[in-house]
Order: sequence, then structure tokens, then C-alpha cells
Amino acid sequence: MVRLTLTRSVLLSVIVMETLYLMMSLQRLATLEEHCAADEGMHVEGHDIKKKAWPPLYVITPTYRRNTQMADMTRMSQTLMLVPNLHWIVVEDAEKTSQVVRDLLDRTGMPYTHLCATMPDEYKDQKSMGKGVFNRREGLKWLRENAHEGVLYFADDDNSYDIRLFEQMRTTKKASVFPVGMILSYGISSPIVRNGRVIGFHDAFQAGRKFAVDMAGFAVNLRVLHASPQATIPLRLSYLEDGFLKSLRLELEDLEPLASECTEVMVWHTKTHKPGTPNPEHISHADFDTNLPDLYRKILR
Repeated sequence: MVRLTLTRSVLLSVIVMETLYLMMSLQRLATLEEHCAADEGMHVEGHDIKKKAWPPLYVITPTYRRNTQMADMTRMSQTLMLVPNLHWIVVEDAEKTSQVVRDLLDRTGMPYTHLCATMPDEYKDQKSMGKGVFNRREGLKWLRENAHEGVLYFADDDNSYDIRLFEQMRTTKKASVFPVGMILSYGISSPIVRNGRVIGFHDAFQAGRKFAVDMAGFAVNLRVLHASPQATIPLRLSYLEDGFLKSLRLELEDLEPLASECTEVMVWHTKTHKPGTPNPEHISHADFDTNLPDLYRKILR
């Protein structure tokens, strides 16, 4: 009887000690999680931004059907998938949206809006028309109707992007600017910065432009867009960026240089080499019962 009582006492002591140890361990884990949550964030150009407070980023991408479209869109999508709190607005140059682009967007798991727009017939014979004008306009229309806070960026699907650029542009108060690589005869397009302020532009095509920037070289806070309801992308070739920024009533002193005060390149005008066009006629009769017919159907759909 005494031995049984002692055994029960020992077991009870062990249970109490293990319970206390478990409670202490859970408390330590909770404290560690609190510290991690407090520390979670990023440091960008002198700004500490908590992830939960990151402003949304809206990326407008015009696209059109071509041999390299899926390669370009896949590469770009897998860059954007690494960027938190991003909404991708993809606008196809077509009468209706395509299933193949929608499938790609679904695979990303990102929030997206899939639109389409075409050039009106009266403009189709004009050689001085800029590319992607009506696609970008459609994206701007959606933004004005559906988004009120955040940052807008125009990102073509055949460019290459460093994800740090998307982190940095979230700090945009009015309009931020940054260099673009692999473009025109200079091989670079960049704002000229002195003492932290933009004083001009280093670009191979000046031609009287107030804002001699590339479409990939700036981001705009949505408050600025909403403050100018009539602001839009102009039609004139080579003056799309300049006309848009001027329509937002921006001045040089409003521009915020990013990318270490424009001393780094974080976006490039890469161009996918144009390949041959896949054609089912390339399949020999002996291979009709293989994977090749299905492969060609999926490529060409």
C-alpha cells in the first residue's frame, strides 16, 4: 500500500513538472512569434515598411498573341509571384480574352484582372500610333473604377525585372523614377540626379520631351492618378510616357529617384529572340501516334 502511494505521488510529480515545462515552452514560442512579427518587414532606401502595411501594387501589362508570348508571360509571371500584395492587370490586344492567357494567370495564384482592348479602326492606318496605347488605357479605366490606394506600374511582358524594384516603388508618394537598361543607342535610359533630386534625363531620344523616360522607368501613386481624372496615355508614338506624366500635372521636383538614387539598373529591355513558327506539318506521319500532335495543339491554341 505504501509502495502504491509512493508510485502515485511520483507519477503526479512527473505530470506536474511536464505540464509546467510544456506551458513554459508554449510561452517561449508565443514570445518568439511576437518578436518575429515585430521584426518582419523590409528596409528600402531608408524606409522601414511592415509587410502588413505594404500598399498594394497594381501592374498593368499589355500583351498580344505571338510566338514568344507564353515564354515572356511565364518568365514575367514567375517574377511577379515573388512580390507580395500585387494585383496584375493583363490587357490582351484582342476582341476577347484568350483561354491560354487565363490559364497562365490562374496558375500563378495571384490576384489578377484579365481584360482585352483593341485599336479602333480609325487609327489602324496611322503609322505614328504608339503601341499598347488602348491596352494601357483600358487598364487605367479599371484602376479608376476599382482601386483608390496603392502604386501603378506599367510592365511590358518582354522586359526583365529585379524584384527589389517592386519593393522600392511601394514608397512612391507621387511619382518615382529609375534607370532602364538595354535600350536605344545609349544602352541605358536614366534620370539625372544631383544631390538626391532629378534635374533631367539621360536618354538617346530627347526630342523636346519634358520627361524623357521609358514606360518601364517610372511608377505613380494612385492618388496622383485620381487627382487628374482626364490623364491618359496619348496616341503619339515615342511620346506616350512624356504625355502621360504631363497629363498628371507632374513637375521634375515631384519625381523620386529610386535604385540607389538611379545608380543601379533593376529593369531591362530584354527581347526574346523570334523563333520559327510551330507548324503541325513539321510532324512526320510516323509520329502521329506520339506526343507531338498534342504538343503542337497546345502550342498553337
